[in-house]
Formats: sequence, structure tokens, C-alpha cells
Amino acid sequence: MTASEQVLVVIPTYQERDNIEEILHRVTTAVPTAHVLVVDDGSPDGTGKIADEMAAADDRIDVLHRTAKNGLGAAYVAGFAWGLEHGYDVLVEMDADGSHAPEQLPRLLEALDGADLVLGSRYVPGGSVVNWPRRREVLSRGGNLYVRVALGLTLRDATGGYRAFHRRVLDRIDYAGVASQGYCFQVDLVRRALEAGFTVREVPITFVERERGESKMSGDIVREAFLLVGRWGLARRREQLRSAFSR
Repeated sequence: MTASEQVLVVIPTYQERDNIEEILHRVTTAVPTAHVLVVDDGSPDGTGKIADEMAAADDRIDVLHRTAKNGLGAAYVAGFAWGLEHGYDVLVEMDADGSHAPEQLPRLLEALDGADLVLGSRYVPGGSVVNWPRRREVLSRGGNLYVRVALGLTLRDATGGYRAFHRRVLDRIDYAGVASQGYCFQVDLVRRALEAGFTVREVPITFVERERGESKMSGDIVREAFLLVGRWGLARRREQLRSAFSR
């Protein structure tokens, strides 16, 4: 990316009052020219109010309030739409809980030179996870293996949520049509980007388990991902067979 391109970091929040102030300070310190959009899903713990107070004191911060907890995917869709409408060139996904280190954001932005979408990857050489229960890491690695086999992707970490998009990707892939609301949203976005012919690059990150607050991971999210990826994989296989028999 060029120095003149404007960066927007989209941070969805729900019940993150213990983390939001610190993460906003870290983002604006790590990349002082970046702007941040907090997408708060009506957090009853006052997360949105804290974000509003910080936005009032720093014109690099904006807050988009939603009235209900409608899922990670819907929050990102709303944030992307806001960012594109306001003319940003690069849109970044980042968690609010500190698991995505803002200090590694310059690495993702630098990798956009020669790429359309950059994924912060835990599973390429140099990437790592810290303080994760073994079962979570096994689930994550297994999920990524399942995605690679089902969808024929070569990516090592298609499920991660720390990534930087050039706006041309979001302008073309119909991100608003992504149906999944959990972490499968991430798989669907990168799948659509690759199918549209965009260049996707992975760079190593260190993922750190949250220290405060509760994880939003649930059994429903895992089941949704398993079923949707399986459905996409079957559709891909049918298309391959159709193409083979039509020759």
C-alpha cells in the first residue's frame, strides 16, 4: 500500500469494557495515521459508552452502534459498508480482546504491496499461539485442515480474524451476501476473494489468548462452520465433476 492510502481498522465489540480502551490506545500508537471504527452490538456493560468518550477525544476514532448482538459477520459487514462509504482504501479486521497485537499491524499493511488481501497467520513459519488451551489449538488446526481439504485452499490459516483488505476486494466480492455469522465468515470471505482472482498472502502473527473477558466461541459457531464448509466443498466437487464430463 502507498503512504497516501487511508486505513480503517474495524473492531467489533460486545462486552469488552475491560479491553476497549487499551486496544484503541495500542492501535493508534502502532499506526498513528490509521483510523478505527468500533462496531458495538449494544454491549450492556458500557463498552460503547467508553468508545464514545474516546472518540470524542480523538478524531481518529469513530463508533458505530448497533442495537443487538447479531454476530461477528454482521458486525464486520456493517463496518465494511461504513468504511467504504467514507472512502477508506484499506480495511482491517481486528479483535477487541488483545489477541491480535496492534503492534503487528504494520507487518500486514506492508504485505499489501503486491497483494490484495493479507491474512495474519498463526500457522505459517514464524506464527504462533500463546496461552491457548490445547483443545482450542487442536480444534483450530483441525478446522483449517478441513477447510484446505474441502475447498482445495493452500492457505494455512483461513479461519483467522486478523487481516487487511484492499477496498477493491470488498468492492467486488459481495461481502454483504456472506450468510455465516460466526467465524466461518472469515473462510467465506477468503474463499470469495480467491475465486474472484485476487492475490492472498499470509504473514506470521503471534496470537495471544485474551486475559480479560469471555471468549465468544461456542458450539453453535463450530457446527455452523463445519456444515457450511462441507456444503461449499460438495458444491465445488460437483462443479469439478460437471466440468470433467462436459469436456
